[in-house]
Amino acid sequence: MPVLIKGEPVMEIFDEIYDAIVNRNRDEVIKLAGEVRDRGIDPAQAIEKGFKKGMEKIGEQFADLEIFIPDMIAAAEIMNEGLDILRPLLKSTGAKISTGRILLGTIQGDVHEIGKNIVKIMLEGSGYEVIDLGRDVNVLTFVDKYQELKPDIIGISALMTNTMVNIPRVIENLKMLGVRDDVRIMVGGAPVLPDWAEEIGADGCGDSAKEAVKLAKKWLS
Repeated sequence: MPVLIKGEPVMEIFDEIYDAIVNRNRDEVIKLAGEVRDRGIDPAQAIEKGFKKGMEKIGEQFADLEIFIPDMIAAAEIMNEGLDILRPLLKSTGAKISTGRILLGTIQGDVHEIGKNIVKIMLEGSGYEVIDLGRDVNVLTFVDKYQELKPDIIGISALMTNTMVNIPRVIENLKMLGVRDDVRIMVGGAPVLPDWAEEIGADGCGDSAKEAVKLAKKWLS
């Protein structure tokens, strides 16, 4: 059933936001976000039914090789510009759009981060708060940041076999602190396979951005 604002159905504007995100139309996204604000439309619903659905479609297109990395980055940047208009409204109403907090980083010794950045874009587009620690992240930094920020998921990537061996050290340190069972561990990267992820005690292997989002939804729904 359409949401009504002063008697006017607003589902149409959610569809327009979706289309503008998918088509990477910056001007239209900014205009529509302003319309949501000016008409008093619920910003949380606009984000859920317009922005998030649009980014989910972007993720599907990327997985199907219909679009490429620059297209995905452009869509994410446009989405964030629109969200910047709506975030003050969320604060004033007390509404929350984040469906979970995820700590993300490339493991110590590894400077590759393109894959990690794609995962970040897709997780943010799906409504998760992502804290990106960057690349070449020290094992103990993952542990310290977990204790400080208490994320729901820690995502660790590696692109080389000689750096992926550092991932189990994060898990072991969490065990020593007695907090391993309080957080989900997602691992990924070209050499990281599901069997190895299970062997080291990770909760899952996100072998693509689409799979990473799927795991997050499964764990945090």
